[in-house]
Amino acid sequence: MSKVALITGAAQGIGAGIAERLAKDGYDVAIADLPGQQQKAQGVLDTVSAAGQKGLFIPLDVTDRDQVFAAVDTAAKELGSFDLMVNNAGIAKVDGILDIDPKDLELSFKINVFGVVYGIQAAGKKFKELGIAGKIISASSIAGIKAFPVWGTYSATKAAVISFTQAAAKELAPDHITVNAYAPGVVGTTGMWDEIDAKMSKINGKPLGQNRQDFVDTIPLGRTVEPSDVVKLVAFLASPEADYITGQAYAVDGGGLL
Repeated sequence: MSKVALITGAAQGIGAGIAERLAKDGYDVAIADLPGQQQKAQGVLDTVSAAGQKGLFIPLDVTDRDQVFAAVDTAAKELGSFDLMVNNAGIAKVDGILDIDPKDLELSFKINVFGVVYGIQAAGKKFKELGIAGKIISASSIAGIKAFPVWGTYSATKAAVISFTQAAAKELAPDHITVNAYAPGVVGTTGMWDEIDAKMSKINGKPLGQNRQDFVDTIPLGRTVEPSDVVKLVAFLASPEADYITGQAYAVDGGGLL
C-alpha cells in the first residue's frame, strides 16, 4: 500500500517538484493550493499519475485553519492513509524595516507562520488518530537562521517556523512523529531576487543586478539554489533513512551561511 503525502503550495515551483519526486518514491500525493491554481496543478497531477501513483487536488487557503484540517481529512479519506505533511506554501515580502506595510506584515505571518502551525496541528492529530508514525516537513529559509536587510518580515516568519518545528518535534516525539524543516537560500528561478535587487538598489545605489551578483559571490559553491536541491533534501527527510532525525532545520544554500 502506498504512503500518502499532502503538500501545500504544490501547484508550481518547489512544491511541484516535491510532489513529483515523492510520487517517484512511491507516495500518493494530495496537492493543496489556492483554487485558482488548479489548472497548473493538473500538470503536476499528470506527472504523479505517470509515476503510477494516485493524485488529488484540494483547494486550500492555508490561512484558514478549518480548511487545513479539512484538507488533511480529505487526503486521508480519498487516498486511504496519511503519512506525510509538507507545509510548503509561503510568500516573500521585501521592504526596508521602516517601510513595512502592516497589511504585508499580517499576510506574511498568516501564510508563513499560521499556515505552518495549522498544518502541524492537523497532521499531528491525524497521525495520532490513525496510529501512524508520520512525518511533518515545513518550509523555512536561511533568512530564518540569519536575518537579512529588506527581508525583515520574511526573516521573522521563517525564524518562527524553526521555533515551531523544534517545539512540535519535542511534543510529538512520544508518538514517533518527526518534525523537520528545510531552509533554502535564494532560489535563482523565482522572481524574489528581482524584487530584492530593486529594493537594495534604492537603499545602496548599486545598479540593478549588482546586489544579486554580490550575494552570489558570497556563496562558496558559486550559484543560487535550484528547486531540485531542496527537493532532494525533502525526499530524504520523508524517507525511512531519516526516521531518527527530528527538530532540525537544514540550510540548502551552497554554504552561503558559513
